[in-house]
Amino acid sequence: MVAGDRVWVQADGAHLNVLIRGEGPLVVLMPSLGRGADDFDALTQELAGAGYRAAAVDPRGAAQSSGATGRLTLHNYAEDLAAVVKQLGDGPAHIVGHGFGNRAARCLAADHPDLVQSLSLLACGSRADSDPEARAALKTCFRLDLPREERMQAVALAFFAPGNDPSPWEDGWWPCVASAEVLASRSTPVDEWWPAGTAPMLVIQGLHDRISPPASEDDLQGQFGERVSLVNLDNAAHALLPEAPDRVAEEVVSYLARISG
Repeated sequence: MVAGDRVWVQADGAHLNVLIRGEGPLVVLMPSLGRGADDFDALTQELAGAGYRAAAVDPRGAAQSSGATGRLTLHNYAEDLAAVVKQLGDGPAHIVGHGFGNRAARCLAADHPDLVQSLSLLACGSRADSDPEARAALKTCFRLDLPREERMQAVALAFFAPGNDPSPWEDGWWPCVASAEVLASRSTPVDEWWPAGTAPMLVIQGLHDRISPPASEDDLQGQFGERVSLVNLDNAAHALLPEAPDRVAEEVVSYLARISG
């Protein structure tokens, strides 16, 4: 296991706690809705072992990170990521975003193209809406007052492919963080972040994802052409980090090696 360190990054309106592993080119990782840096534990281990400096961000309000969470847009979260890149790197960084984190990552690439070498987008989905049953289950996941069995049924339905074990996501839910991130997404026009500037993109999606329905090749590559490398994972849904950790790490590390040339 590669040991990690925790460092603080001061952003505009936020004090961010960041988990660092490894040495080398900087890879900044932003987690999914209402989740924290611990979701990237396995991936940061693999990145460090492959010769990268992995920096997984606890968003404002998660774990020890703090900051204003009212009246935010995705541009605020993009500025948080920009502060991490500027403090920890010496040039453009590779950015990994999972779920909501993919939106913040793409907004960063749109607002600060000079800071982004590549984007690896996990469970980024299409513009299609999630299905109603999954949306209802997602809300239940953040009801920490509910019995464990009821919550875990919701976690399994919303985030995991049928038959996959949801227990890795029993904990790690930050309801106030999720609320702020949802409002930030709603307050930001899609066209301001969707194209992600001009950065090359790796898109990894679970084919059973009901929260962010998988995008087709026509949907993404039809828009962005050779900028997009698309990987579909069977037997995985939105929580593809714990569902397919080895495959996700393999695809991300391989992609970064190709992009870095």
